[in-house]
Amino acid sequence: MKYKELNTIDSYRMSMVTTIQVSEELVDVLKKRKMYSKESYEEIIWDLIEDSLELSKETKKSINKSLKEIKEGRFYTHDQVKKELGL
Repeated sequence: MKYKELNTIDSYRMSMVTTIQVSEELVDVLKKRKMYSKESYEEIIWDLIEDSLELSKETKKSINKSLKEIKEGRFYTHDQVKKELGL
């Protein structure tokens, strides 16, 4: 996991801290996602973002593989699958 380091001496940069408004329902969901009690909401949000980016890469790879298989004629129609399964 890579997180932005804020206010560190070795990597001086301007940083702004901001407040965001979320519903109580979302706060409850974020609390349930905590891996440990001191985990910040920022860490949880970064984990969610990282997860979605990884999923996107995997999904793109899977789509490209499937498109290649379709072009090569390696697929089954819905009717063929139903017939094979006796449905």
